[in-house]
Amino acid sequence: MPVYKDQMNRTVDIPSIPKRIISIVPSQTELLFDLGLDEEIIGVTKFCIHPGDKVKRKPKIGGTKALNINAIKKLNPDLIIGNKEENEKDQIEELAKSFPVWMSDISNLEEALDMIQLVGGITGKRVEAAGLIQSVQTNFEGLKVKASGLRVAYLVWRKPFIVAGKETFIDDMLKRCGLRNAFELDRYPEVFPGQIVEANPDLVFLSSEPYPFTERHITEFQALVPDANIQLVDGELFSWYGSRLLKAPGYFKQLIASLNR
Repeated sequence: MPVYKDQMNRTVDIPSIPKRIISIVPSQTELLFDLGLDEEIIGVTKFCIHPGDKVKRKPKIGGTKALNINAIKKLNPDLIIGNKEENEKDQIEELAKSFPVWMSDISNLEEALDMIQLVGGITGKRVEAAGLIQSVQTNFEGLKVKASGLRVAYLVWRKPFIVAGKETFIDDMLKRCGLRNAFELDRYPEVFPGQIVEANPDLVFLSSEPYPFTERHITEFQALVPDANIQLVDGELFSWYGSRLLKAPGYFKQLIASLNR
């Protein structure tokens, strides 16, 4: 019986190439479709939005942190693909009692590419995964425009304010753009307005997800740090670690070029 290790170093028994896959992470759902697993995918979360024409036809099994365990059991998957940060430990442990659950754990580009390779291996899509990885690597190698070490506060939530700190995938993407994180705190800390003022960032990035920052929030932050350049940014391209990585370098180039004008 084939035995695989996931990115949390868990042993996962997957006896054959899976034919009934449930994805409980939006970025990995998109990856599975892009690997050509349309027919094998039997369930996704309500937050899985890409590719739109395909996910809308798949059964929904709750949210990433509030999975409908009964619905999943009724679908009887032979593989569930999740993520350490996106999903709740107790729900994963419950599902793992009945089904093979393969978990990713990603904080940088290298780990994202490793995830793509491993997922390709367990789903019988090694060739497709290898081609995708090569394209992502080529696109990032072409990311030559840099932002000269500007310090950025990257906001992911409002009320309370939460920023992307160190040891996050977002932080790694910022570094690849030549940016420095204004916060040395780990993971996703809650910060108070005074801490943002004290950090004195050159840039404030307001992400489109998970909190949907919009133009009306720019004024709020401009009053807080009047000397900073406040930008709305595409959260998917900074935080999705699946096949959406193909689009990230092009977006980063345009964003950095706009900052350098």
